[in-house]
Formats: sequence, structure tokens, C-alpha cells
Amino acid sequence: MTDEVRSEQRGKLPPWLAAGVSRKLAPYTSLLVMAVALSILSPHFLTVNNLFAIGLQMAVIAIMAIGQMMIIVSAGIDLSVGSVMALAGVISTMLIVAGVPIWLGVVAGTVIGGFAGLLNGLMIAYGFIPPFIATLGMMGIARGAALLLTGGVPIFGLPKAFNYLGGGRLLGLVPIPVVILVILAVIGHFVLTRTRFGRYVFAIGSNAEAARLSGINVRRMLTRIYTYAGLLYGFAGVLMASRLSTGQPTAGTGYELDVIAACVIGGASLSGGEGTVLGAIIGALIMGVLRNGCNLLDISAFWQQIAIGGIIVVAVFADQYRKHRGKS
Repeated sequence: MTDEVRSEQRGKLPPWLAAGVSRKLAPYTSLLVMAVALSILSPHFLTVNNLFAIGLQMAVIAIMAIGQMMIIVSAGIDLSVGSVMALAGVISTMLIVAGVPIWLGVVAGTVIGGFAGLLNGLMIAYGFIPPFIATLGMMGIARGAALLLTGGVPIFGLPKAFNYLGGGRLLGLVPIPVVILVILAVIGHFVLTRTRFGRYVFAIGSNAEAARLSGINVRRMLTRIYTYAGLLYGFAGVLMASRLSTGQPTAGTGYELDVIAACVIGGASLSGGEGTVLGAIIGALIMGVLRNGCNLLDISAFWQQIAIGGIIVVAVFADQYRKHRGKS
């Protein structure tokens, strides 16, 4: 009689299932432990203003993490996140300063992000370029385009009404970016768990060849996945520009690390086939709480980078160790 059978007969979870459950609960447990520790170490942590500040700081990262999560689940990766975000914000603000209606500038910035994602998808699906290389190239192209369009100078002179999208508060209390994040998270969760598109994303990430043989148009699906992610990056760029009331061609520098880290910390597997939108949000929240706590405790930002890098390594190591042990 095997160990799994004995475990089930005793009313316990089999080892492989217990490991899976503990892995899924790990991000929530980590967030809870961090929150309790920081509330003890700093009396300012659990204040309403500070909690909303954390939500405002992590909202942009979390929105982009939703798109990155879809890509990682499909066994891909996108390194162009921050650059596409900057390009979208620059184009949106340039159009608004030129007299274009605010709503049209927001749509234009979002569409630019989607177009960059479309190019990524086409290079990967039809050009057979590895995702790492294709998105690395797009990272340079988008950043260069943002700097070229602005001459490296930030764009100012935006109307005050534009600031409401990224800096306003619902009922004078909840930051608008947090409200938008909740709406997008609900939509993203529904798409990945309740639609044919979501099932295809997981199927491609688990085994692309098997998905193709089962009748899924893998190339078209990959193009759609990267395009949808690009739309989220573009909108996040507009949101950041609205919050700062300026179009910054250098915005989003280094955000690739934060967005990928949010997904990995939230339980996504870089091998594909695993991940949830809620996990990506929790991962972004963990980093937001970590940075906020370090600021409250007057810990250097350099240590924050070291901590986030260490968390990524530990999360990936745990995922790979679990899979290797499962195969054994």
C-alpha cells in the first residue's frame, strides 16, 4: 500500500496535495506575518491613510501584473513592461497637452500599449522569436521611442482634470487607482477562470504542443495574450502619468523586476500552467507592504532591492524544487 493511499485512508491530504495547498497559502501567510510584524514595530502602519497609501503605490504595479500573469501562465515572459508603460504615458500626455480631449488621450495611450503587445505577440507566435528576446527588443524600442518623442524632457502643462484619474479619491476616501485595480482584477479573474480564453491560456502554458493537437490555434492565442497584456501596460502608463501630472519618458524604469516578482511571489510558475490574478495582486501587495514598512522603519532603499531579489530567488527555488520532487 502506497504512502498516498495510507494518507487518504487516515483522512489526511496526500503529500502532493498538501504541498500544493501550502504553496498556494504561502503568499497570504507571508502578507499576514508582515502586516502583524510591521503593526508592532511601527504605530503608523495600520492607520487608514497609510493603508490607502500602500494601495495607491502598488496599484499600477498590480494592474500590469495582471497582464504579466496571463503571459507567465502561458509559459512566456515580458520584459518590455516598464518601457511600454512609459511610451503610453508620454503619447497620452503629448496628445492632451496638444488639445485632444482627455478621454481620447487616455484611450490613445492604452491602445499604444496594446499595439506594442501585438508586436510582441506577432514576433513570438509567427516570428518564432523566444519571448525573452522579443520583449527585450521591445523594451529598447519603446524606451527609445519615448525618449525620442520628448527629447528626454518630461511633458508638463496637463489640465487638472487629468490628475483625477490617478490622484483622485472616490467619496473623498478611496484612491481611484485602487478602485480601478479592483474592477480589473475581478474582470481578469473571471476571464482566466470562467472563459474559454482562460482555459486555452492554461492549456498552452501546460503543454503548447498538446494544446495545438487538441485544436487550439496557439499562435493566435499567444498574439491575443500579449496584446491584452499590452493594453493593461498602456493603461497603467496613463494612470501613472495622471498621478504624477506629467509625462515622464523615464517612468517605469526597473518595473520589469517588480511586475515579474509580483507574479512569482503570488504563486505563478515560470514554467507555465500555474498562476492566479489574485495571487499577482497579493504579490504586488507584499512588495508594497515591504517597501512601506522599510520606509516607516527608515531602512535603506538598497536593502529593499536586496530583499525583493531574495524573495524572487526563494519563490522560484521553491517552485522548481517542488516540481523536481514531484517528478522524482
